[in-house]
Amino acid sequence: EVQLVESGGGLVQPGGSLRLSCAASGFTFSSAAMSWVRQAPGKGLEWVSTFNNGGGGTNYADSVKGRFTISRDNAKNTLYLQMNSLKPEDTAVYYCRYGVKRGQGTQVTVSS
Repeated sequence: EVQLVESGGGLVQPGGSLRLSCAASGFTFSSAAMSWVRQAPGKGLEWVSTFNNGGGGTNYADSVKGRFTISRDNAKNTLYLQMNSLKPEDTAVYYCRYGVKRGQGTQVTVSS
């Protein structure tokens, strides 16, 4: 059974940083394309970033490019999202995604 467990969210001031983690199990993580998506209050799901499989590199939404960095540790079956220079509009529940599966999410709130 695919399981995805996000952690690392919290309350941070504008300009601050957070590092999200996603612990994955139930599939071959090292060969999987993995993504981060988010959902802001009252809005739909927004794609944030993807770490492609097979050496395909990474992709970012324009809204986070240059501020967020996706990475992975295949030995630990863990996906990360380093978020720097956070803005209030980054406030959302962040989910990691494998195919159509998502975890329970972790709340990120950017506010002074």
